[in-house]
Amino acid sequence: MPLKVAAFYQFAALSDFRELREPLRSFAAGLGLKGSVLLADEGINGTVAGGDASIDAFVGELQHGALFGGRLSNLELKFSTASEMPFQRLKIRLKKEIVTLGDMAVDPTRQVGTYVEPSDWNELIAAPDTLVIDTRNAFEVAMGTFEGAVDPGIKSFGQFKEFAAQKLDPAKHKKIAMFCTGGIRCEKASAYLLAHGFDEVYHLKGGILGYLEGVPENESRWRGECFVFDERVALGHGLRQRRGNDGAQE
Repeated sequence: MPLKVAAFYQFAALSDFRELREPLRSFAAGLGLKGSVLLADEGINGTVAGGDASIDAFVGELQHGALFGGRLSNLELKFSTASEMPFQRLKIRLKKEIVTLGDMAVDPTRQVGTYVEPSDWNELIAAPDTLVIDTRNAFEVAMGTFEGAVDPGIKSFGQFKEFAAQKLDPAKHKKIAMFCTGGIRCEKASAYLLAHGFDEVYHLKGGILGYLEGVPENESRWRGECFVFDERVALGHGLRQRRGNDGAQE
């Protein structure tokens, strides 16, 4: 039986994130899950794998259980499968940010760009006045990206600030569309650009994974494979596993 994999995140005010670590770890361990979850004052970000019922119970607790008290009711969630367990262990870690940009003034709980559904993405990025930016690192971009997307040439997401300062201009780039693996990096990048004078900023809801799941391959503008941060390495259209377990890591 294939295992179920849940990738999720939400920017949400979690001032008690330190106190949430152990009960969340205990709950996930009790369900036999493995994977990695990050907790920070700004929200949650993670990927876990296990049996269908265990994953469903875990997601139900995040969204509706007493542990988070309804604060994760807008959880961005994507399911896929794995032929074997893609994680070695369960890790629940405390972080300053659930995705590291290094600018604590940026708050996606207050202001983010416009979400674009996968079904509307092709039309947006085909428009001649749209600047399309891949917010992932160079290694990921090399494995696959959207036609015509700008590669910022960064080694880590924290370098996006320098790319924006050097290459982007609010007076010139009036309409920007960004994407990443599951949506979290481009969502935070959209908050950063809005805070720095850019007016029209869009990001792909659910990220590349949402697009590969929802858009038929014969209509796709995606080329290549989507790197994922577990031992499956990469996924293709329909979120099908494409490569063997070569141990690539973030």
